[in-house]
Amino acid sequence: MPIYDLTVPLTNDMASYPGDPGVQITDWSSLARGDSANVTRLNFGAHSGTHVDAPAHFIEGAKKSESLALDALIGEAQVIDVPDSCLSIGKEFVSDVYESGNSRVLFKTRNSKFWQEYATEFRQDFTYLELEAAEYLAEQGVKLVGIDYLSIEQFGQKQHPTHLALLSRGIVIVEGLNLTGISAGRYELICLPMRIRSGQGDGAPARAVLRTID
Repeated sequence: MPIYDLTVPLTNDMASYPGDPGVQITDWSSLARGDSANVTRLNFGAHSGTHVDAPAHFIEGAKKSESLALDALIGEAQVIDVPDSCLSIGKEFVSDVYESGNSRVLFKTRNSKFWQEYATEFRQDFTYLELEAAEYLAEQGVKLVGIDYLSIEQFGQKQHPTHLALLSRGIVIVEGLNLTGISAGRYELICLPMRIRSGQGDGAPARAVLRTID
């Protein structure tokens, strides 16, 4: 059973969302320097690379990342292939391609190419999910929505309507996926965010993989 890793590797020179902390990976101790063990120090924001947004990201007092239901993060998912010419994902497109009953939806867009071609440069023109499309998915009972860049929302939106349309209904958002080489269709998604108890619980880096369904 093939397994596809959708996770973007964390590196010191990777793109970060403007205003978020960058990634800093350094050697804390090193065998090469005569220390007793290799130990790496990690310093980065909760929304670096492939990560999960919890409702607490934008809603005061809402559910934190540690409390997200595992049955939302693991299970059958539909990968939707969005044409490169599509710069925003609208309701009409989603309603045409979404297969009723799917609880998890991942959008593969032109963004996935950015991880190879512009890995160190943040692209403001990424393809995003429109508000009406997010509301449509919420009405279908979707538990999780994923996209292949650092935000599901159009860059520069100050009120975060797309995020709120999903998070206010308890829908998990997965951002920063890399769906290069993944065909449209049905898969099993396994997406496990780090279990972080300190902090505001707004999100967490995650390892996300797909398995084919026989």
